[in-house]
Amino acid sequence: MNEIKTIALFGGSFDPPHIGHEAIVKAVLDLKEVDKVVVMPTFLNPFKNISHASATLRLKWLKDIFLKYPKVEVSDYEVKQKQKVSTIDTVLYLLKSYKKVFLIIGADNLASLHKWDRFDELEKLVTFILATRDDLEIDNKFLKLDVDAKISSTSLRKNINIKHLPQQCAKECEKFYKEQNAKQN
Repeated sequence: MNEIKTIALFGGSFDPPHIGHEAIVKAVLDLKEVDKVVVMPTFLNPFKNISHASATLRLKWLKDIFLKYPKVEVSDYEVKQKQKVSTIDTVLYLLKSYKKVFLIIGADNLASLHKWDRFDELEKLVTFILATRDDLEIDNKFLKLDVDAKISSTSLRKNINIKHLPQQCAKECEKFYKEQNAKQN
């Protein structure tokens, strides 16, 4: 049996998950260095005070989206913690089971990486994979992932567009965020 040793962690709020997230996972699966992608929604993003959809609902949507991807695992580790979890703590947890962890982030996170909990330690434990975003320059010390998806969950929540949602959960996400927007107006 071929043991999985190398994973790519793709964490985030996924509030909502969109076709850009799915495109990133598909692109990472093409990297020869990665055996498996672990998609892990946060219970609550350490830099945010609220989530719009519950952690269990976001987890369900991700499981629906990636159900038919044999090399993708949707992990409930952070959701089960029922609190904010730092990326470094998740990586340390994963390193108990895997030899190497790549960490997938959007290039828009580069400017604030130094603010991440125990970033110096995190930087020594992972290899970063940066998904292109907003034509931001990416230093050669990072693995670059060219993904042409100009979508953000923030803008999608405000102006929900079913074309930007993965078909496996599109109608459910659209209904949820339209109802959320109606409550706020």
